[in-house]
Amino acid sequence: MTFFGIIGTAIVGLIVGALAKLLMPGKDPSGFFVTMLIGIAGAFVARFIGQALFGWYGDGGAPGWIMSILGAMLLLWVYRLIKNRA
Repeated sequence: MTFFGIIGTAIVGLIVGALAKLLMPGKDPSGFFVTMLIGIAGAFVARFIGQALFGWYGDGGAPGWIMSILGAMLLLWVYRLIKNRA
């Protein structure tokens, strides 16, 4: 992956993470980097679930915005469960 590919992925991750936070009600104490990481990881989770369950996203294929946001929302929900227990 090129330098600009990494920067682009980080920007998309930030947008996806921010949209996931916006769509999920509740208080979330995380900051900029956690939002970005949740967004990036959400895209990976969406790709994994899409491949495993539905056969979507072949090699090199990326999930769409909606699936990435749903993946980030799933991770945000798990993050909040873990954060509230601690």
